[in-house]
Amino acid sequence: MRSIFVFFALVVFTVSGAALSKEDDALSEVLRGIEALGDEANYTVEFLIESNGYPVETHKVTTTDGYILTLHRIPYGLTGKSSGKVAFLQHGILSSSADWCVLGAGKALAFELADQGYDVWMGNARGNSWSREHESLTIDDSNFWKFSWHEIGTIDLPAMIDYVLEQTGVSGIYYAGHSQGTTVYYVLMATYPEYNEKIIVSTTLAPIGFMSHMTSPLLKVLSFWTGTLDTLLGLIGVNEFLPNNDFIKYVVGDTLCQEDAITQFLCTNALFAICGFSRAQMNTTLLPIMTKYTPAGASTKQLIHYGQEIQSGYFRQYDYGILSNMAQYGRVTPPRYDVTQITAPTYMIYSKNDWLSAETDVNKLCNKMGDGCKGKILMSDFKFNHLDYMFGIDAPTLVYSKVISLFGRY
Repeated sequence: MRSIFVFFALVVFTVSGAALSKEDDALSEVLRGIEALGDEANYTVEFLIESNGYPVETHKVTTTDGYILTLHRIPYGLTGKSSGKVAFLQHGILSSSADWCVLGAGKALAFELADQGYDVWMGNARGNSWSREHESLTIDDSNFWKFSWHEIGTIDLPAMIDYVLEQTGVSGIYYAGHSQGTTVYYVLMATYPEYNEKIIVSTTLAPIGFMSHMTSPLLKVLSFWTGTLDTLLGLIGVNEFLPNNDFIKYVVGDTLCQEDAITQFLCTNALFAICGFSRAQMNTTLLPIMTKYTPAGASTKQLIHYGQEIQSGYFRQYDYGILSNMAQYGRVTPPRYDVTQITAPTYMIYSKNDWLSAETDVNKLCNKMGDGCKGKILMSDFKFNHLDYMFGIDAPTLVYSKVISLFGRY
């Protein structure tokens, strides 16, 4: 098995000299990393953290509707410092807590915060690789997958935050979310404003609330078909999002999947197909490891809900159709999230080349939020894309340093 990954790494480095030139001795590093990972059974978040020299704890939280969620904790860093502060990190769509650690010691945000003295907790939303348990349902039961990011925001996130506060004894957390991790934060704060008191400061990376100006080709196509669910579900999965490879290749054929593109192999990965990437930031050193942790799974309903946002232009709850909306909400259209209820200090870090978080939509969200939006920070690299916040070569200097600095103000 390891020989396959070694061969894959060699191919990637052969075709991608631009990224290689930005990493000292990168080929040797990735080969050593793959060798160290050993058997495929070791591809756990716990192993990923421990292999970087950090302590790790695994915690389980049961939600009010029976989902059993996994939280990963790094109680302290290599420096041994303790600031008494607690940081909570929430992953994006099709991702997991692993994303905050993949870049490794000295680079990944989770490790950097731990070294700064933070007690770092990382959530995992229902349905991803590490949160696929339920008190009475299995993942083979369609009822397990009847959730969107609304339920993650209104049920999972408060359950995890309350658990962290109880375990640590602090009154508030330092929050960082990426992609869907920002959406569920906005949903929670707008729906249950009392949680604003539990957030000391929040940094939202690649913010997603309004989506009418996003450019992801896959989500654009999905948004057009949200009204014909039978066809859509046949293409992308009835319960769990398991996209047909031919569908992805067709949708993004002019971008990642061109016949002569060095990135063609990425088009079969749903995460890249949805979110895009910046070639200059593509850290080829990490690809063999990244692809073991992502995509981490999501419900089809999560993707459909985003598709509805694109079509409607609103930031609102799931649209079940007129009759079902009447039964669910007592009205023909879904309720909108009142983002004016978000009063916790919230900062938005965004970029011009983000396939999912368009600058126009970010500005709209911040303006509607009012005083809760304390500031918008535009990435200096205009080609920075959605996944670069997690996996980009320059993410530690361009993104994480800003997060740590903002946390330090509070």
